[in-house]
Amino acid sequence: MASEASFDVVSKVDRQEVDNALNQAAKEVAQRYDFKNIGASLGWSGEKILMVANSEERVLAILDVLQGRLIHRGISLKSLDTGDGKPRPSGKEFRLEASLKEGLSSEVAKKIGKLVRDEGPKGVKSTITGDEVRISAKSRDDLQEVIALLKGADLDAALQFTNYR
Repeated sequence: MASEASFDVVSKVDRQEVDNALNQAAKEVAQRYDFKNIGASLGWSGEKILMVANSEERVLAILDVLQGRLIHRGISLKSLDTGDGKPRPSGKEFRLEASLKEGLSSEVAKKIGKLVRDEGPKGVKSTITGDEVRISAKSRDDLQEVIALLKGADLDAALQFTNYR
């Protein structure tokens, strides 16, 4: 067994699933009784998701509906960035913008490398390339241990494991 096994740690979001979740949440907001006649809406605003209602609590309720739909569609809430999470007043309405986080920041990539070095099995190497981290080892069992370690770690990104070879 001379060759090395490897996989990539990435943080990507399926845009189509997010769009489907957004459409479902918008439909639910339009149909729910507690959102009638208050100007509640939810939709894309460029690359961001915009939630609008007449009170701060209603905007947070719309965010809750959206989060439920994202979870139902298998999208991690770590990939949704609402800033400080407080709706901003805009005239007679309140607005909250949320963006999608994609790619590993250099800070998170360094944390992954340090975690693999400190707590992972011996002989496992990590290499940061752009917005992903390549993990390689001689044994596939070591790679499985690293995947379990990273799944259990509390990192600020939704992790996916790709190119397992």
